[in-house]
Amino acid sequence: MFFKQSCLTFVVNNNVRKFSISDIEGLIGIKAHTIRAWEVRYNLVPPKRTPTNIRFYDEDDLKMLLNIVALNENGYKISRIAKMSQKQISDLVTQLKSDWSNDSVQMLSLSNATIAYDEIEFSEVLGKCIDEMGLVKTMDVVLFPFMKRVGMLWQTGTIDPSHEHFASNLIRDRIIVEIDKVDKPEKTEVKRFLLFLPEAEMHETGLLFARYLLKRCGHDTLYLGSEIPYADLKKVVDSYQPDFAFIVLTSLNLGKDINKIIGKVMDNLNVPLLVAGSLISEFDILVKDQLTPLKNVCDMTDFLEDL
Repeated sequence: MFFKQSCLTFVVNNNVRKFSISDIEGLIGIKAHTIRAWEVRYNLVPPKRTPTNIRFYDEDDLKMLLNIVALNENGYKISRIAKMSQKQISDLVTQLKSDWSNDSVQMLSLSNATIAYDEIEFSEVLGKCIDEMGLVKTMDVVLFPFMKRVGMLWQTGTIDPSHEHFASNLIRDRIIVEIDKVDKPEKTEVKRFLLFLPEAEMHETGLLFARYLLKRCGHDTLYLGSEIPYADLKKVVDSYQPDFAFIVLTSLNLGKDINKIIGKVMDNLNVPLLVAGSLISEFDILVKDQLTPLKNVCDMTDFLEDL
């Protein structure tokens, strides 16, 4: 989906946030012409207007549209939704939210909580999803798609960087909790993994998830975190003697340079390199010896469990 930049994005006037229709399009995942059709045909969530006659939506409008999308994606026709009261819509969405394996509803719930900076709601949704589906499936069908969408909205200016940091840090904290819960199994052939993010890559969610998978499989890890200077890698490899290095690339601004970045990492390593992250599935990765791209969660779990 293509997201447009808007001059109305999160304008604050008398503590009221205002969203343009292009902002709403990005936030709820529905095209602007569809939103306008709902308004014209059913008078669903008509926009407000500024004194200069510019159309905008407020936070209550956004919440209502998120609820409408949740119902529509779960089999309710727009014509039927249009006849419901706001309370009926809200009550039905609350019922849908109780199905924690419903990934589309939970993604919308996380989006709503992120926009409102609602830590309690975000943590509850995240925790219930993990309890219901486990961390691996939650990462695959809810969190990775959610974070990819949040990243695109941040890059296009539809949401603030603070919203991305809010969501990322809560997800990060929860993955660390799940890592601590894992009882590392005994394994006859334990491998050693060096986990890090290269320069200019800050997003640790995927790397922490890799650490969770490796611990669950019984392997050892040295976790260095984000933005490790290339010059430090040889020293770490000489000291730790890993069997594999593992990096995750997700920052959109790295896209055009992804093979250059992988090349720099490999120039400073003499061990096989595993590369995961959303950029791996979106760009052509040059084939190299000792390089294994992992394009999705299934690739990650299959490779690590087969070692």
